[in-house]
Amino acid sequence: MCAITGELPRSDPTGSGNEYKEEKFMAKNSVRIRLKAYENRSLDAAAEKIVTTANGHGAKKIVGPVPLPTEREVVTILRAVHKYKDSREQFEIRTHKRLIEIVGPSAETIDALSRLDLPSGVDIEIKL
Repeated sequence: MCAITGELPRSDPTGSGNEYKEEKFMAKNSVRIRLKAYENRSLDAAAEKIVTTANGHGAKKIVGPVPLPTEREVVTILRAVHKYKDSREQFEIRTHKRLIEIVGPSAETIDALSRLDLPSGVDIEIKL
């Protein structure tokens, strides 16, 4: 441990440095999956399916599902057509989001995720 910064050394005590190199390689070799949905139950079900599929097909490490901030869009409209400006109605729609990161996925994991059947209404963005 460094006395000034309090950080741990980046390599193992034997001096070979394999742990740091492996961690750096694994960080480059990851898949980020962002899920969006209006209903949080279907979103959580989709996230659970992705995590169990990745665990069952040889992923080294899975981070998430991490809840991201919920977007809230509010629309205000007049109830009356021509007058009565004081009578208004508000509608809102919430977009729930989750992030899942799979570190060190195998080819089998990516193939299983591509064949996965998820609930309707869930938007998926995948970054390799």
